[in-house]
Amino acid sequence: MRTPMATRAMRGRGLLRVATYSPISSFISLRFFHPSRRHSPLRVGIHEVGHGCSLNPPGFGLTRQLPLQSLGERGYVHSLVDSVMEELAVIRTNRRIRSTIKVGFPHNKELSDDVSEKRMLQKGLLLEFRKDSQKTLLAVVQKPDGKKNWMVHDQNGVICSIKPQQVTYIVPGAEDFDHATISDFIQKAQDLSDPSILECAWEELLENKKSVTAEELAEMIYGSRESLESYCAHLLLSRDDVYFSVVGNRDYCSVYEPRASVQVVELSQRKLAKQSSEKELEGFVHLLMSAKATLPCSKPSRSSWMVEDKVKRKIQCLEAYALDMLESDEQRKTAGNILKAMGLTKTSSAAINLLIDIGYFPVHVNLDLLKLRIKTDYSHEVLLASENLLMGSDDPDGSNRKDLTSLKVYAIDVDDADELDDALSATRLPDGKIKVWIHVADPTCLVAPHSIIDREAIRRGTSIFLPTATYPMFPEKLAMEGMSLQQGKICKTVSVSVTLREDGSIADFAIENSIIRPTYMLTYESATELLHLNLEEEAELRILSEAALHRFQWRLSQGAIDTATIDTRIKVANPDDPEPVITLYVEDQSSPAMRLVSEMMILCGEVIATFGSINNISLPYRGQPQSNISATAFSHLPEGPARTASYLKIMRAAEMDYRKPIRHGLLGIPGYVQFTSPIRRYIDLLAHYQVKAFLRGEALPFSAGELEGMTCIVNMHIRVAKKLQNNSLRYWILEYLRRQQRDRRFCALILRFIKHRTAALLLMEVGIQATADVSIGKQIGDELRVIIVESHPRDDILSVKEVIDDSH
Repeated sequence: MRTPMATRAMRGRGLLRVATYSPISSFISLRFFHPSRRHSPLRVGIHEVGHGCSLNPPGFGLTRQLPLQSLGERGYVHSLVDSVMEELAVIRTNRRIRSTIKVGFPHNKELSDDVSEKRMLQKGLLLEFRKDSQKTLLAVVQKPDGKKNWMVHDQNGVICSIKPQQVTYIVPGAEDFDHATISDFIQKAQDLSDPSILECAWEELLENKKSVTAEELAEMIYGSRESLESYCAHLLLSRDDVYFSVVGNRDYCSVYEPRASVQVVELSQRKLAKQSSEKELEGFVHLLMSAKATLPCSKPSRSSWMVEDKVKRKIQCLEAYALDMLESDEQRKTAGNILKAMGLTKTSSAAINLLIDIGYFPVHVNLDLLKLRIKTDYSHEVLLASENLLMGSDDPDGSNRKDLTSLKVYAIDVDDADELDDALSATRLPDGKIKVWIHVADPTCLVAPHSIIDREAIRRGTSIFLPTATYPMFPEKLAMEGMSLQQGKICKTVSVSVTLREDGSIADFAIENSIIRPTYMLTYESATELLHLNLEEEAELRILSEAALHRFQWRLSQGAIDTATIDTRIKVANPDDPEPVITLYVEDQSSPAMRLVSEMMILCGEVIATFGSINNISLPYRGQPQSNISATAFSHLPEGPARTASYLKIMRAAEMDYRKPIRHGLLGIPGYVQFTSPIRRYIDLLAHYQVKAFLRGEALPFSAGELEGMTCIVNMHIRVAKKLQNNSLRYWILEYLRRQQRDRRFCALILRFIKHRTAALLLMEVGIQATADVSIGKQIGDELRVIIVESHPRDDILSVKEVIDDSH
């Protein structure tokens, strides 16, 4: 027996009647009979198509009208189900017949002829047009605009001109439409639209192999081709990406074709995956927004973003985007979607700032350290090998070390030096000549070529010294406890002793394995102060300074160029804090202590090169061709940074040889080998391997060709390290300047003119270069006062302006 409401539904002409009749789906809602089973079109498989589907739009169910408990006995419920299911079979059969007769299911040719009925733009028409690639709007045509364009009044109240090709749909039967009612029309369309009913329409059209227009679909599902129903059908078809595809478009009317079942299954799965991905993205964006709004002290730790795989993957995509280290298009797409969802531009700087805002990166994150993939820790195997060396290893030169512990030994370095490679001693011989010793730490007494520690050292190439941290070439404990020179303790070294003539040239030299006991650990400032005090008990330090002066004068006589300038160092305490403490040091390389150390290091390099030449030892010999421009060309410039800057402009590139020394024109010596920093520089360590093997009477561990190949690899690491160190130093100098008072004046030295009055300046208090326009009459080497106009460390921006004295 049919229920009255079911009978009334059968008399409707469409699958879903509007306003007057309740939809057929209301009577077959699975949500009514089985609350736990909520079918959606995306979960209906192709194998279910032939067995019907649920057409239950939101708000149309019978649940609120006929609660389950009001139906009485369960038997009654079951009979009702059976009755409705029987009705459904009849309704579907009749519906197919009526729809076929009503719509006619024309062949594609008939449909094409029907579509060919011209739809012309005219005043008062309601149409849909494409505003941009992502957005369409409804509008009412107002009047022509030129020959082809039309003025329209859109749903947002904006009057604009559109081209005919922007029109995507003309709503039929909507002539003389009032633009003020567009919003109500849209709301009604949204209330009426239910994408789930497309599945049944697709099923019928696929079965009959027919195409359809929006108006025809409106007739099928709503029983009407009126404006509202046709527009709703258009919305369903144009926004659908599963069941139908456009096969034609003419005169603002698209023709849609049902997709094959296999395609629908595949597209449904894709849609499900997309929806899942969008939901996942929404959750991740919520996490980002929450972290961004949290106080700095309460932000989630970096490690907390690594706990859940999905969150970890997304945060890593963002990080790769920020560092320009994307490994796939998928990573780029994911990061771009996150930035878009956050309302940010798709740029690396936006990603960086976002990661800083959520606490994943500290405010002053060193991006170069991450981009350049600098190794900051050691593997378990390397650390274990390091511990084994410290626990005890035989000294291959133990029986051949000269005891020099009676010498007064000075180790001079910066105050925060982590690794001390070298120290100095001196005495005056009875004949008045000066004898000096350059004691160099001997890591080769622990580390052998090709060992695990050696392989790790060559992969690093050099220790890296940053304002925020030091990343040593050797494991820190091994470098500090087993290799570095330590005050008052017996230390194993290679000592290079040199007797100098009065003019500073080398009279004699020797290279020996030794042990020393460093007497003083001095900073450059304290060593300079001791020299100025001229204390009798520190006669050895004065002799070292005298020897350095003789050497400097001798090198100048040999064509050396003095490139002393100012040297800036920065130490940053607690660099992860938003406002860390910055300590800045500016040192003059021409100061007595720095000149002393520099000259002794150069002397040692010359001796090693001479020793290698005499004994035919393959070494990494370093040289530099003399410039074609004489140094006297810059004699008119004041000594110091201005003259040095001019010299550096004409310097030729350094050269390497591995069989014999080559002249080093800049230093004014016949040959040079880096030897004094074997704990910090791998090339120095290579020289130690070669020299130490010769002293033992063993075969050299490396041929000239092998040295060349290894040095080439190491130099690549060194270039990366220098870039990192220079960029990091500049960042923190700019951050230091950013914090200074705006009216603070800095002393600046003119290094050169770039054009007209624009000059390259050196800010003497901080040791950084900048450019600015200077007043007329200024010359290279002149000093002036500047203020900081702008300083942005992250963007690498520094702008200064000359301050004219009031007296002018």
